[in-house]
Amino acid sequence: MWVIYPLAISQQLVATMKIGKKVNIILILVFVSGILISGVALSQVLEQKAKSEISSNAQDLMHMVNSIRKYTNTQVEPILEPRFDTEERFISQAIPSYSVREVFEIFRYDKKYSNFLYKDATLNPVNLRDKADVFETKIVNNFKKSSNLKSINGFRNISGENLFYIARPFKIEDESCLRCHSTPEKAPRSQIATYGRKNGFGWKLNEIVATQIIYVPAQEIFNNVSRSFYLVIGVLSSIFASIAIAMNIFLKKIILRRLKNIAKVAEKVSIGDMEAKFEKQDKDEIGALAESFNRMRYSLEIAVNMLNQRIR
Repeated sequence: MWVIYPLAISQQLVATMKIGKKVNIILILVFVSGILISGVALSQVLEQKAKSEISSNAQDLMHMVNSIRKYTNTQVEPILEPRFDTEERFISQAIPSYSVREVFEIFRYDKKYSNFLYKDATLNPVNLRDKADVFETKIVNNFKKSSNLKSINGFRNISGENLFYIARPFKIEDESCLRCHSTPEKAPRSQIATYGRKNGFGWKLNEIVATQIIYVPAQEIFNNVSRSFYLVIGVLSSIFASIAIAMNIFLKKIILRRLKNIAKVAEKVSIGDMEAKFEKQDKDEIGALAESFNRMRYSLEIAVNMLNQRIR
């Protein structure tokens, strides 16, 4: 009963509304529904596009750093490695991880890329600069637990900035790496002199010891997505407003004005003014209605004349 009563009231309100209001209400309902549906769909599409763009940027950077790593490993390290035991200070430039880090720092000199980050996040590094934090340690452990896991990506907030990250496992696949990381006794004297005997040892062949992780700023891309979203919604709103205005003009001039004229003439005829006539109408449904009223007026006029003659 409590549901039926408000429904009955709403039906009465609709019944008392004029056609123009009813049409505008329908247009508003259609518009709101369309905006909601298209807004949700557009938001998902734009968000997916943004994630794809961010991921693509990160993948490109990952490919770049691995190219540097391969170059250092195949062309630089073989030349400098013989000097490890003769130099007093360790030649870090021969180590791929060092080369990658230094080149990436030069890459970040450009303000456009200043917030991009790269790290060989290692559980037990020689250089503590590469030490994995709590977040990165969890990623490394996930790679160690699942050998089939090739990459992990997601979002992380660093210093108040939202960053997208992509991480890959770093596995010891080259036995030559163990010279510097198996035991302090086997490590080059220059390495021990530079970094000490405590860190970076105990690595094993085919063991995952680190993760290559790249952080890419995501906020600006998502801001662009938001601007695109509001722009499209604004355009859709403008289109709707134009359609609504055009519909109202059409409704007023083509339909409502003609119906009002027919109603005025019909009202005059109803009070006995048989001289009232309809204006020339188009040959459409409203014109057919006016013709019907004209025929009714003629019939009524004939009936009134016949009645007057009998009374006389």
